[in-house]
Amino acid sequence: MARVSLDRVSKVYPNGHVGVAEATFEIADGELLVLVGPSGCGKTTLLRMIAGLETISSGTLSIGDRVVNEVSPKDRDIAMVFQNYALYPHMTVAENLAFGLRLRGKSKAEIDQRIAEAAKQLELEHRLDSLPAALSGGQRQRVALGRALVREPKVFLLDEPLSNLDAKLRLSMRVEIARLHRQLGATMIYVTHDQVEAMTLGQRIVVLNGGQIQQIDTPMALYEKPANLFVAGFLGSPGMNLLRGPLRHGDGWYLETAQGDVRLGALESQSPELLPWIDREIVLGVRPEDLRPTGEANATLNATLEVTEPVGNEIFLNLRHGEQTLVSRVPPRSLPKAGELMHFELALDRLHMFDPATGTRLA
Repeated sequence: MARVSLDRVSKVYPNGHVGVAEATFEIADGELLVLVGPSGCGKTTLLRMIAGLETISSGTLSIGDRVVNEVSPKDRDIAMVFQNYALYPHMTVAENLAFGLRLRGKSKAEIDQRIAEAAKQLELEHRLDSLPAALSGGQRQRVALGRALVREPKVFLLDEPLSNLDAKLRLSMRVEIARLHRQLGATMIYVTHDQVEAMTLGQRIVVLNGGQIQQIDTPMALYEKPANLFVAGFLGSPGMNLLRGPLRHGDGWYLETAQGDVRLGALESQSPELLPWIDREIVLGVRPEDLRPTGEANATLNATLEVTEPVGNEIFLNLRHGEQTLVSRVPPRSLPKAGELMHFELALDRLHMFDPATGTRLA
């Protein structure tokens, strides 16, 4: 295995469009790093540059101690798993697994050994003689993983490998990939637009938007301390509630909204950097689990219940606070009917505040 290092790596197309702008980070030897962001953010372009399938406009890309900017894909010692499986339909599972090894001139004994090991790890021992058409979607994706696995490359690159699977299969394959990574100790770079996949798989996550890196950190650090409004809104399901209004300081701190003041307690002891923001508009971020139903006497925010979404172990309350929509995540319980006014308190030690002009985090 090997580390992968990017130093100001950029991709600029002939029409001037910047696909990736000066990406700088390092994937440690044995790390599973996830690239996540919306469609068109540059994550697949970045992965394809690492694979050698896209030329690098500027910057330096290294795998191990070797700069690979001008090295062809076949000589980079990487293996790639694609979204569409890319299996040969006329070949059996065993033949699909063996194909790349035969091209590299491996002996039959070594090929058989590697296929047997991969098939056992992926629970494909009983399907080695089957054609892809006879396999389920999950089994086909395991074959695609196995084809990368038998290569024993320095780096695994996975480009949205679970997108074609249904929800139940995606969950089981996420577990499978995490188990394989733990078992192999392999360096893996995983691309997805699904923030749940990113949060559950990645040891670290690179969040991209518009070709720019927004933040790099562990999943929970990103969730608990997003660097800007984009990261705050992108990570989390449901997303973070965002309230806009001027920050006031009178009888305690509060956010002034058209539907009434949102009381914020004594903030100056926790966040003195907010003092320059008094009487200026800010964006207040509150995670759904930190917007908690309470009695009217303790309420710091009132909102009208529009729709309830029971999902078994929890319920999502879709709310309206003036022109702003909010979501609260609560345990299963008896709830008021749609249209009723509800009272909420905020987890004051878990608030997020952002500059509305730049989107950067304030506190």
